[in-house]
Amino acid sequence: MIKRLFLLALFVLAACRQSYVLKPESAHFEGFSLKKASYTDLKGFETDDFSQAIIAFERNCKALDKLAPKSSSVIKLSADSHQKICADFQTQKIKTSEDMKNFIQAHFEPYLVLNNGSSQGQFTSYYEAEIRASEQKHGKYQYPVYGKPRDLVTFNPADFDKSLTSKRFVGKLQNGRLKPYPTRAEIELSGIDAPVILWADDPVDVFLMQIQGSAIALMDKGDNKRIRYADNNGQPFIGIGRILLDDKVLEKGQASMDKIRDWLKQNPEKAQKYMRQNPRYVFHQLSDAEGPIGALGVPLTSGRSLAVDEKYIPLSSLLWLETTAPDNTALQKLVFAQDIGGAIQGPIRGDYFWGHGEQALLSAGKMHAKGQYYILHPKDSELEFNNGK
Repeated sequence: MIKRLFLLALFVLAACRQSYVLKPESAHFEGFSLKKASYTDLKGFETDDFSQAIIAFERNCKALDKLAPKSSSVIKLSADSHQKICADFQTQKIKTSEDMKNFIQAHFEPYLVLNNGSSQGQFTSYYEAEIRASEQKHGKYQYPVYGKPRDLVTFNPADFDKSLTSKRFVGKLQNGRLKPYPTRAEIELSGIDAPVILWADDPVDVFLMQIQGSAIALMDKGDNKRIRYADNNGQPFIGIGRILLDDKVLEKGQASMDKIRDWLKQNPEKAQKYMRQNPRYVFHQLSDAEGPIGALGVPLTSGRSLAVDEKYIPLSSLLWLETTAPDNTALQKLVFAQDIGGAIQGPIRGDYFWGHGEQALLSAGKMHAKGQYYILHPKDSELEFNNGK
């Protein structure tokens, strides 16, 4: 078991006051640093339509009171500073793009995120999936959408010994001992003690919904229901694209989400074998929210929400993203750290949320681009770092 991870926040030489560099003792966060920047460094800042970010900012503000006690990111979350900013936001009644841009500049300052001295990282994207479903098992609706299992147990060693690593383990009790929760293959072959919230007509759609975390269910009675993430089995995540590429089922350049979906549906027997090679299984719950709910606990906003690695980037952070869209145009805009993902790991790693529908799927499935981002830190809050645990 890894012992306590100590992080040392180190300010650079007085002659270089514009940089704040984090040099941790542990290799777990080694190389992470922030470099102070100015708004003139942010590509596309003058042309972004900030009015599209207003609703995402409002949603951020609704979650702030729940964040500080739970934040374990390297960068310390100042809930008080953000709450003051949110109060000011309400007072000013921000309505236009220019209002929002001026507000951001007045309250935040940008820092370029670096990893071992490089600002370049990897950016992918995701979307809100779609399934056809029924409340009852009948006809073609034979595939369960499981809610959170009744026997699922979570365990954090740090809750029992503060010197141990803070990490979430998922399992089930067997003969008085905590054992790993079953894998995808074990769940599908043997079943689990979990409620079935809906029955779907296609196992591939259920699988893709689990990868994306949420979905719109087109019900057999004509209405729609929104499905959101509830929990997972704690097993490692292995991307289906990587599985198919490694087995040479698809050639490099063909592993976009739409092509993966089409191949899986056209080859149902083989699809089952390959899908089961991803041990991760996601459980869901029904939701009446305005959109899919991210890890921040608020509805995601199309084109403005980003999934991040919260070990480095606190949830609710404002980020200036500079990467490339699937059509090779520049994607430069204000986004919000409102979600996480099993495959989203590292200081400069993001998953951009496109929204719902077929076009969102096509865009999300093809995005795999290099890029960078700046974190926008409150001006009236000293930049601080948490000690690792």
